[in-house]
Amino acid sequence: MRIEKMMAELVQHQNASQAVQMEKYMRNQFAFLGIQSKKRRALSRAFLNNEKKNKGINWNLVYFMWNQPYREYSYIACDYLLMKKSLLVPDDLQHLKKLITSHSWWDTVDNLDKAVGELTLAYPELNSVMLKWSQSDNLWLKRVAINHQRGRKTEMDTVLLRDIILNNLDSDEFFINKAIGWILRDYSKTNPEWVLTFLEQHKKQLHPLSIKEGSRYLS
Repeated sequence: MRIEKMMAELVQHQNASQAVQMEKYMRNQFAFLGIQSKKRRALSRAFLNNEKKNKGINWNLVYFMWNQPYREYSYIACDYLLMKKSLLVPDDLQHLKKLITSHSWWDTVDNLDKAVGELTLAYPELNSVMLKWSQSDNLWLKRVAINHQRGRKTEMDTVLLRDIILNNLDSDEFFINKAIGWILRDYSKTNPEWVLTFLEQHKKQLHPLSIKEGSRYLS
């Protein structure tokens, strides 16, 4: 399926009343067609399956979708990148950074961090970039730096995790403190002792939200 046909099908299935609700949920920052995730994935499946056959990552295609007026196309761009994440190479980090810092909100950023995580796991020399991002003036780059190791389990780089969190202990930003709690909670399922020790060592500096979220699975 060509992208034009996929886009036409999405438009045919737009739902005005649902769009209002979706836009409200995202604080009216973006326009929506009103197509929820399950239906969007069904409508875009043939297009993505066709793209899966193509070698490499078509960044022109990604940017084209990213710059469409309706948010659903950004979600499809994320689905495309996650489908192709094993093909990412270090030079692609600049493209991911552009996406993270444009039309930014948690809905796309928290999908892009999965792609960043796959890339940095394959190319650990990019860890230094994650440290730089953790000190960025851009909220969303910080959030990705904090959360890009989600799901790594025994492959978690705990030195990197520690240093990135320590770079953000003074934050009063909700999305940062939530992210710290989120990554600690995630890792606590694999290494509760490490998380418990970290929380204890830094309890005076950590935001209460981070402690609450990070200790959720700890007995």
